[in-house]
Amino acid sequence: MKKLLITGGNPCRGEVTLAGAKNAASKMMIASLLTDQPVTLTNVPRQQETQITEDICKLVGAQTTWDGHELTLCTPTITSHSVLEQSRKNRISILAIGPLLHRVGEAIVPKLEGDKIGLRPVNWHLDALQKMGVTIEEASDHIRATVSGKLRGELIELPYPSVGATESIILAAVLASGRTVIRNAAVEPEIMEIIKMLQTMGAVIGVGAGRVIEIYGVEKLHGTTFRVMSDPLEAVSYACVALGTHGEIFVRGAEHDHLITFLNTVRRIGGDYEVKEDGIIFRAKNGFNGIELETDTFPGFRTDWQQPFVVLLTQAKGTSVVHETVYEDRFGYTKSLNEMGAEITVFSNCLGELPCRYKGQNHRHSAVINGPRKLIGRELVVPDIRAGLALVVAALIAEGTSTLTGVEHLDRGYEDLEGKLQSLGADVKVVEG
Repeated sequence: MKKLLITGGNPCRGEVTLAGAKNAASKMMIASLLTDQPVTLTNVPRQQETQITEDICKLVGAQTTWDGHELTLCTPTITSHSVLEQSRKNRISILAIGPLLHRVGEAIVPKLEGDKIGLRPVNWHLDALQKMGVTIEEASDHIRATVSGKLRGELIELPYPSVGATESIILAAVLASGRTVIRNAAVEPEIMEIIKMLQTMGAVIGVGAGRVIEIYGVEKLHGTTFRVMSDPLEAVSYACVALGTHGEIFVRGAEHDHLITFLNTVRRIGGDYEVKEDGIIFRAKNGFNGIELETDTFPGFRTDWQQPFVVLLTQAKGTSVVHETVYEDRFGYTKSLNEMGAEITVFSNCLGELPCRYKGQNHRHSAVINGPRKLIGRELVVPDIRAGLALVVAALIAEGTSTLTGVEHLDRGYEDLEGKLQSLGADVKVVEG
């Protein structure tokens, strides 16, 4: 079993180049199944999420070729409508339903697992597909979807701007008969990039005001070459490393447009940044101040930014309040931070101003952080990708050495995390076994 040994106390300085965004690359790989022509993606991150998605594509007939970070997928024929053989169950599999229905009229995907950060139900995906003419049959371990003829365009209003459901509908609608309108759609940068990729393949997709996406189905899509955007979630990760260790890191590839809310929050706590033409420099000037913060769907403060930022707030003077409105069970990692010396209390009350769908449901989704508190190295178990990165930041800040297990979660989300941290001066050692 792979472990990370991290000794804290070293300011991290230097330059790091972002990988491609896994949350865009994996969806683009699935989108390649919509055509029988080659699709070439450049700047594809090489980590476990990409490997899992490649396995899904190959299971249904895709031929794949790598050249560094360039991946070409070609699926002239769908050879299987089932991805149940994919033993490493992953939430990406639900998105294969639309492409498989268009190509062969049937899809069988596993019941979803993924990171333990909340229920993340798939009923919004399935309800939308059913409205478009799909028959859904659920078994204990899988979902079977079938359609007679073509899917049909529909008006679909999501109860919440779900990223996954929005992606499912787009992939189902691009080759459907007629017009599909998604109201209350998610508009994360990764979704906008998928839309742009599909447009280069011949799709007709418009984005209107007020979270409205409009898709006119076309008869056929063709191949394309498309560059995967730099990962804004990785950008925030290294920003928090710079701020937490009181260092200075130039994050090459960080996009200002993708990080506006995060950058404002950095300034609010007393951190500093400098936008350059090809990236952003992050640095800590002095100490940090406590703030009130609420997560939200983009363009709000994204839920995947919350965990490493909470670590920064353990070092801030005064009291901070964080209200998590996206997932109901995302503060589990704070127990580990408290064991390291942090003072974080989690509440079921909605400690914020945003309307919250978890109000009165007894989910512990608000946190109060008192600081600053000295952190001490401990043995830590990584529970999921983003909480794992938060524990990495905490270990880099802490006095002494921390041992991290469950590192496979980090490998799923980050390409060469250990190597990049070492290049910034972090004392990080990899231990096998």
